[in-house]
Amino acid sequence: MDWKNSYLDKGEDFINQEEIFTHLAKNENPDSQKIKDILKKSLSIQTLQPDETAALLNTKDPRLWEKIFYTAGEVKKKVYNNRIVTFAPLYLSNFCVNSCLYCAFRKENLLEKRRRLSLEEVKQEIEVLAGKIGHKRLIVVYGEHPLSNIDYMVDTIRAIYGVKTKTKKAYGSIRRVNVNATSLSIEELKRLKEVGIGTYQVFQETYHRQSYHKIHPAGTIKHDYRWRLYCMHRSQEAGVDDVGIGALFGLYDWRFEVMGLLYHARELERHFGVGPHTISFPRLQPAANTPFIQEAKHKVSDRDFKKLIAVIRLSVPYTGMILTARESADIRRETIAIGTTQTDASTRIGIGAYSDRYSQQEAERQQFLLGDTRSLDEVIKELAGMGYITSFCTAGYRCGRTGKKIMELLKSGQEGQFCKLNAILTFREWLDDFATEQTRTAGESLIKKEMEEIRQNLPSAYPQLMEYYRRLENGERDLYF
Repeated sequence: MDWKNSYLDKGEDFINQEEIFTHLAKNENPDSQKIKDILKKSLSIQTLQPDETAALLNTKDPRLWEKIFYTAGEVKKKVYNNRIVTFAPLYLSNFCVNSCLYCAFRKENLLEKRRRLSLEEVKQEIEVLAGKIGHKRLIVVYGEHPLSNIDYMVDTIRAIYGVKTKTKKAYGSIRRVNVNATSLSIEELKRLKEVGIGTYQVFQETYHRQSYHKIHPAGTIKHDYRWRLYCMHRSQEAGVDDVGIGALFGLYDWRFEVMGLLYHARELERHFGVGPHTISFPRLQPAANTPFIQEAKHKVSDRDFKKLIAVIRLSVPYTGMILTARESADIRRETIAIGTTQTDASTRIGIGAYSDRYSQQEAERQQFLLGDTRSLDEVIKELAGMGYITSFCTAGYRCGRTGKKIMELLKSGQEGQFCKLNAILTFREWLDDFATEQTRTAGESLIKKEMEEIRQNLPSAYPQLMEYYRRLENGERDLYF
């Protein structure tokens, strides 16, 4: 396929920089009524127009920002209820042919300890992740290098799915593998589809062309802005219909990047009828032998970070939003109420770091330093105390609730019904197989509340829920609606 002729409009891509700057400039001082009207629209789960997002980004009144934060929380509840999905990142290789200035994996960084996991080492990592910690879903991460080509990706994903390991009461396994990788071709993406991946995740890093080319030097694969920009189009063409986009905040002005994410979501909706399954918003973090980060001119403050999360939630109200352990526990705690729906825990990002544990973060083994190294058990106990149920559900991929189908369910609020039921079941599994006594107590108290809510609001589903619940107590696993 000639992707440029298929996707470009008169030779131009969908990121119109001048248009973005114009939207931001003409909405520099939005009045309060306009902001209130925009918030009302977001509550109807409609993707915002560029002018509307630009107005939110330019809000200066602290009282209006409190309304924005509150409404973002209401939108999240309407679409996702009180569920938080957890996952773990698994870095499989840190060999890379690129020279991204902000990344410790760049090929010029001679201090980085390079390693690629063998298939046996991959299985050892899963023994820990699925058998001792209790994760059910992963995001696997590969550097861009011939050693981690599509053959290696397919082989490692098969190896991950093939591990079934003992737990306290039953067995553990990884039920969904999401992929964070380079921009692949349609033919390569079809192979990922065949091996059964979940979401294919590629971040543009920055939507600002001049900044993109500056920090991704010429002569490297990643220097090609448009090849990366259209990787989600190729994914849809290949049949991988759940895609994840993102920007690395701190590379350029955060307001521009939010607009870029909106343009990307609207383009996918326009072209394929389905927007991004997830949006991620990592911030620059310290990394070994990477001076660019210290010199970066567009670092995002904690207050602005909270603002951009709320605006993304309102602008693309149906999407899942991922906040990772790059951020501190305090930031993760504060922003969960205004947008986040997925997060990681017990996170190790060194190559082989789950089975070959080390007491401190070793900067030379990983891409950046983590802000939150708490265990999954600690995070779940805290979430339960805050009233959030941790979901390990992966049923959507077995039931065909992907792509357009899940988008329709999310926008109508119906997906929350399936997910609430499956969240209870998978949470019960995890509590039985992995939780400490204190976390189990907190979790069971929350489950009691959740089940009463189901009994009252979904009485037709309650009998089957109770049947599945009893079967889980008797040692069955992976029951879902």
